[in-house]
Amino acid sequence: MQAIAVRRGEETPSLIEKPRPEPAAGEALVRTLRVGVDGTDYEVISGNHGGYPDGEDHIVLGHEAVGVVVDPNGTGLAEGDVVVPTVRRRPNGSNEYFGRGEPDMAPEGYYHERGIDGAHGFMAEYFTSPGEHLVRCPPELADLGFLVEPASITEKAVEHARASRSAFEWNPETAFVLGNGSLGLLTLAMLDDSFDRLYCLGRRDRPDPTLDILDDLGVTYVDSRETPVDEVPGAFEAMDFVYEATGYAKHAFETVEALAPNGVAALLGVPGDWEFEVNGGALHRELVLHNKALVGSVNSNVHHFERAVESVAALPEWFTDALVTGVYGLDEFELAFDDDDTTIKTAVEFGSR
Repeated sequence: MQAIAVRRGEETPSLIEKPRPEPAAGEALVRTLRVGVDGTDYEVISGNHGGYPDGEDHIVLGHEAVGVVVDPNGTGLAEGDVVVPTVRRRPNGSNEYFGRGEPDMAPEGYYHERGIDGAHGFMAEYFTSPGEHLVRCPPELADLGFLVEPASITEKAVEHARASRSAFEWNPETAFVLGNGSLGLLTLAMLDDSFDRLYCLGRRDRPDPTLDILDDLGVTYVDSRETPVDEVPGAFEAMDFVYEATGYAKHAFETVEALAPNGVAALLGVPGDWEFEVNGGALHRELVLHNKALVGSVNSNVHHFERAVESVAALPEWFTDALVTGVYGLDEFELAFDDDDTTIKTAVEFGSR
């Protein structure tokens, strides 16, 4: 079968041949339909994140996949089921986190991540997976199922943010998403029915396709070159919920000032090392005296995927048409990895249902 991988010492993905996998006991064989490309893939390709499987000179890319079951192999699935795979896998046998169904809460060393760290991904014509890590999708979601994984990341982040406010009556009205990339836009579409007013931070000039989507969603655009995050309450209003998806380290601290009393921010971006000065006393006071909270969130589990299936299915067609700017076959897969001002979300197509 054909697969898209990056080899050790290279920083460009390539098309390679690999044996078609044979499912082990408890695993299903899945024929891949589409696999999305996101920022983590670029980090893996550049060598800035993740790691290769032991003993391998390459890693098959891709962690945002949708496929169709061709051999259920006793998993309880059925031939023809459309499924999306979760990302984390046991590294060496089971552990308490996987045993509880909470691999997303496992610390480093207790998991592999397919297509990212220690395990091959889904950018291949076929893949195998334990049935417990495959989530059914309605057949009509076969074309957009690759959006389920990023949507599941938002499902978890929002769940944990709300849980941090569950000790009192919390009625948020405003949400502020930092970052107008594909994850930020997807999150705003998912939050549209839960908040009265939505805002999004970016650094782009019009005309721009992401700003057009914000306009159509009724989102207020905040240009960070004109209004830094910590000045947003004065220029607009304080935010009940902030979703940080930029990986820009200063935003985590500036967010404390942007929050309204009792507000919460979910931090999802993963920054590199960067030392800078912050007013630790002021930050500490804001957190304590105004009951604010910061919640870190990474990965997601089956329950988040199940909710994400519903969320993706509910997205308006005009939005997904605008969000997905390119789907490319294997003969032009390189185009899926292009990153320019017109690109929002792309995917590689391996086959049709």
